[in-house]
Amino acid sequence: MINNELSVIDSLEELEAFLLSIESGGLGLQGVEGIGMATNNADGRHFVAVFNNQHQLIYGRWISDDVFENGKELVSKGPRRSH
Repeated sequence: MINNELSVIDSLEELEAFLLSIESGGLGLQGVEGIGMATNNADGRHFVAVFNNQHQLIYGRWISDDVFENGKELVSKGPRRSH
């Protein structure tokens, strides 16, 4: 489930802010167990995905190709700033 179809994360700063909001509970998501990047099989668009403990997608946001290529470390290691 991709939330807000028109809102695309298009900078690393935006990605970092998104990750921090998930970590701090700012989006009100319950049961968050992981975050990753993925590609939609239907159209090839990239997105950042939030998963529950059963590896089910509970929230997603589209990301630009640039963020997909350059934000992998940020997603795998987490944001640099504290919340």
